[in-house]
Amino acid sequence: MYWEKPGKHNTDATVSAAAKRAKELGIKHIVVASNSGETASKFIGKGSYNIVCVTHHVGYAGPGVDEMSAAMRKNLQEQGVKLLTTTHLLAGVDRGIRNKFGGVYPAEIMAQTLRIFGQGIKVCLEIGSMALDAGLIPFGEEIIAVGGTGRGADSACVIVPAHSNNFFDNKVKEIICMPR
Repeated sequence: MYWEKPGKHNTDATVSAAAKRAKELGIKHIVVASNSGETASKFIGKGSYNIVCVTHHVGYAGPGVDEMSAAMRKNLQEQGVKLLTTTHLLAGVDRGIRNKFGGVYPAEIMAQTLRIFGQGIKVCLEIGSMALDAGLIPFGEEIIAVGGTGRGADSACVIVPAHSNNFFDNKVKEIICMPR
């Protein structure tokens, strides 16, 4: 599926398409980028999936700022959603060096290259590796990864994630949906 424009307005349709494809393929793990928790919460009740919610790191929106409220965090955890709040794979220290000294570094070049397919597709690959590195999904299995452009979700992929130290071993099996 191709959405006419990127953005949050595609979230419900993206969640539905991702959950439908997971059911069709027998995929048990859905990894979703969700900073506020709103998008991740939309997967609750869509099936019996291992839902992993990957958020921005604390401090992304400002020093010490956690974009997910304590109430949302608690609610998601009570619903069985696993939360991963950590430094983003394709940002982190490279971005810190760029912000301090200027220049462009390998992880940022990789991120920009993946953005050729759209911000959401880049996010899908990034969060898959992050969830795998954290031990929240099993190695070698197909998952559904869901990401977006800004807020909400507009992209979903079937991938077999690789650990970050073998990032180029990621396998994109299908793009379920993305902005055109």
